[in-house]
Amino acid sequence: MTSFADAALAATARMRALFPPTPLLRNDFLSDRYGADIWLKREDLSPVRSYKIRGAFNAMRKMRADHPEQDQFVCASAGNHAQGVAFVCRHFGVRGTIFMPVTTPLQKIQKTQAFGGDAIDVKLTGDYFDDTLASAQAYCAEVGGHFLAPFDDLDVIEGQASVAAEMLDQLGRAPDMVVLPVGGGGLASGARRYLQEVAPQVALRLVEPRGGASLAAALAAGAPVTLAKVDNFVDGAAVARIGDLTYQALSGTDPSHVHAAPEDRICCTLIEMLNIEGIVLEPAGALAVDVLADLAPEIGGKTVVCVTSGGNFDFERLPEVKERAQRFSGVKKYFILRLPQRPGALKDFLNLLGPDDDIARFEYLKKSARNFGSVLIGIETSDARNFDELFDRLDARGFVYQDITGNVTLAEFLV
Repeated sequence: MTSFADAALAATARMRALFPPTPLLRNDFLSDRYGADIWLKREDLSPVRSYKIRGAFNAMRKMRADHPEQDQFVCASAGNHAQGVAFVCRHFGVRGTIFMPVTTPLQKIQKTQAFGGDAIDVKLTGDYFDDTLASAQAYCAEVGGHFLAPFDDLDVIEGQASVAAEMLDQLGRAPDMVVLPVGGGGLASGARRYLQEVAPQVALRLVEPRGGASLAAALAAGAPVTLAKVDNFVDGAAVARIGDLTYQALSGTDPSHVHAAPEDRICCTLIEMLNIEGIVLEPAGALAVDVLADLAPEIGGKTVVCVTSGGNFDFERLPEVKERAQRFSGVKKYFILRLPQRPGALKDFLNLLGPDDDIARFEYLKKSARNFGSVLIGIETSDARNFDELFDRLDARGFVYQDITGNVTLAEFLV
């Protein structure tokens, strides 16, 4: 019987007909920061800018080998899986029908169509993914097609394991640690199974978005569970329920080895990798790099491989990402100031600002107040410590204010 590792190696070899191995690159910036030998497995540089092409290729190839008459493939996806399926459909010359939510950004729809060309049809249906998935599965049964699951499929898992197979071959040795993002679990389960067979000494660390920690919830419950609420900011990994098959492969994971990355901190990582390294990552693609901050105490002097799983970033989101990064790092704050309604009051306040304090937002909230008016103020500065000095000056002058930066509901409503 062929082992999982042998099957993954065979799948990896067959992928060379579609694309070359994605680069494994040492990152000097991160290595210097953490005192470690840090490498990035750049899945953001695959033909579709994510690793999803691997599982789609392997699953479609094996289905075609067993059932050559099958030429109808269906999937439901709002992002990377759709693009991978589209690319592979064109490669094999089969028909693909890709269901996407109506709310999918136009950029993702256009990229999916570009990768698939005449080989695919894109159907927009449903405001939420569950509705889209139900429509896709009903259509698949109607036309007698084959449904390509994004992660909960043994052939998909086998295909994603090729990331680990390439990584070991490119590095020429086993690293001390591999850091992997987790959404539905296809990549993590494939890599874990492969490494357990060929390099069991490698430490594995997994990271989920804090607002979609479905693996941590499953490990705590002893079985997959559906999260009551999911923060969709990390859209490539914000999954409400980990797959049944992927959970089987990950069920023995030490819960302390599964980390949760705060969405706002991920924004800092996205901006930093873009500005300093010139690397464009999507939120899910930045998870493995972002969690290095939590892993710092245990990676010093070690060889660590982080899988940057995707780079399909919609630059229309950049203002939001920058805003969230500034808030998290403490260089931008919003607060409500109670300002006396008298001549010179605004000037008194402005004179308290430091040389690096810049007003980014200023709006009266109560213009009809007779004695005092509430003002919404946003301030950017060069160093988070500047706010401590500013607030000290405001307190000394008797200004009344409320910092609402950390109040998500109030800040989102007003800002």
